[in-house]
Amino acid sequence: MPRSGPVGVRLFVALELPAAVRRGLGGWVRGQRALRTTVRPVPEEQLHLTLAFLGERPAAEIEPLAGAVALAGTDRSCLDLETGAPIWLPPRRPRALAIEVHDLRGDLAELHRSLTDALADAVGWRPDRRLRPHVTVGRRRPEAGPDPGAAPDPTPDLRFDAPALALVRSTLRPSGAEHQVLERVPLA
Repeated sequence: MPRSGPVGVRLFVALELPAAVRRGLGGWVRGQRALRTTVRPVPEEQLHLTLAFLGERPAAEIEPLAGAVALAGTDRSCLDLETGAPIWLPPRRPRALAIEVHDLRGDLAELHRSLTDALADAVGWRPDRRLRPHVTVGRRRPEAGPDPGAAPDPTPDLRFDAPALALVRSTLRPSGAEHQVLERVPLA
């Protein structure tokens, strides 16, 4: 029987987070008692900052995309990032609980510009919206209803340097997404 729906692989490019930051954010979201019935925490090992959601792409594009990620991340740094306030995204019909990330030096914005240019040159990809740096820490449970519920507690103040840029394959499962790193570029 022919397969229906998109053919290809679901991909995104992300900044990896240091283990201490993943632990801090994971502990914070699990500690939100008022949200336990409405939010399913993202597993700590999957916490990241998405720079480019590429969506379904042909498998033949993986190699040029990996090259673009390597080009954008080589000899770059992404220093002095800082967690901000909890936010619901998207604002009109929230499906995710996220934590803002502030770019104190401008490294993140510069890395995003470089990545966007490299992806455009490699496969013609351009973002459909401007970057709003955040880490998604939880997903709304489908049975939770339209109201996101109680406002979360303030987030921990975490300042960090991003260790790497990664091209990631995301496979959707009933239990949540599974992530596989296809290309990893350590940052300076």
